[in-house]
Amino acid sequence: MQALSVDTDSEISYQKSLTSAVIENLAQKFGRRREQKHAELRRVNAVAIALRTLARTKVEQELNRLSGPLAEVAQPQINVGYGGPDYGNAYWYKFEVVQSANENHKFANFAEDHYFLKASVRVGRERLIFVTSFHHVGRELSGIMEATCFAQLESYEDSEDRQYAAESFFICSVEPFVFTYKTEAGAIAGAFTQWQDAALAVAIKEFGDRL
Repeated sequence: MQALSVDTDSEISYQKSLTSAVIENLAQKFGRRREQKHAELRRVNAVAIALRTLARTKVEQELNRLSGPLAEVAQPQINVGYGGPDYGNAYWYKFEVVQSANENHKFANFAEDHYFLKASVRVGRERLIFVTSFHHVGRELSGIMEATCFAQLESYEDSEDRQYAAESFFICSVEPFVFTYKTEAGAIAGAFTQWQDAALAVAIKEFGDRL
């Protein structure tokens, strides 16, 4: 009777180990499937990087054109730079990005990669910071990103002071520019440039009114 009990316990233990193995295999299968799907959805990051490069070309072109008229006031200081996980500063402008996303009733997902382009123009005591942000939207990874543009105007105490005395933030893009992991950057380049041009015009107009 004792031997039978031992055999029964061994059989139950064996069945449990088979069941556990099957469950573990299923978990690995579903995990690989999820990883593959996430990798597919994150292809949208490549689109964001391509648009960020396009954004820089446009902004530098327009700010170089602007430097002539600004020189009538004072010699402008113009800087344009990239932001994102590839530059170690993806966390910059989180508060402003959230504001711009909330304006359009969207959730900016900072669990995923965030990219941006920052341009600054300083003339005397006044400085304009213009940012084009590329961020994921939705609480879960969806393969959808949007671009928004916002700006900040800063006034310095004097032309040499590195600490600004006052600032004002405003959103420049009326609507976000939406793209997905299925989007081809080349196919939307024209539409994106036109969209960004409208946003940059708003920022420059506000800056010009301060000078």
